[in-house]
Amino acid sequence: MKIHLTSVFVDDQAKAERFYTEILGFVKKHDVPVGEKDRWLTVVSPDEPDGTELLLEPAGHPAVKTFRDALVEEGIPLAQFAVDDVKAEYQRLRGLGVRFTQEPLEMGPVTTAVFDDSCGNLIQIATKPQ
Repeated sequence: MKIHLTSVFVDDQAKAERFYTEILGFVKKHDVPVGEKDRWLTVVSPDEPDGTELLLEPAGHPAVKTFRDALVEEGIPLAQFAVDDVKAEYQRLRGLGVRFTQEPLEMGPVTTAVFDDSCGNLIQIATKPQ
């Protein structure tokens, strides 16, 4: 069994597409219209184009706002992405205007940082444990 797809709820798919591709560096995998205004919009790592897809899912369901607001209020990230060097990625993203809620923090063999994806979510970046 493998993880094929996971999702983050986003307020605006066009804004999320720009953020996740132009700022974070993912590449668009699928972009299929669904209904009148929504899209089946997925992105992948450029290093693993056939790897796990991230669905930028519309946050239209009423439960989503309550759930995401509670996570953000508590400072809990909705998702985590692996990077080779958290401190370098933190500097790169800050230079692009990304707002961090947690600066790089070393926790034993792992370093993490948390940023606001500008689409309603907190995202954690972390180094892979050695």
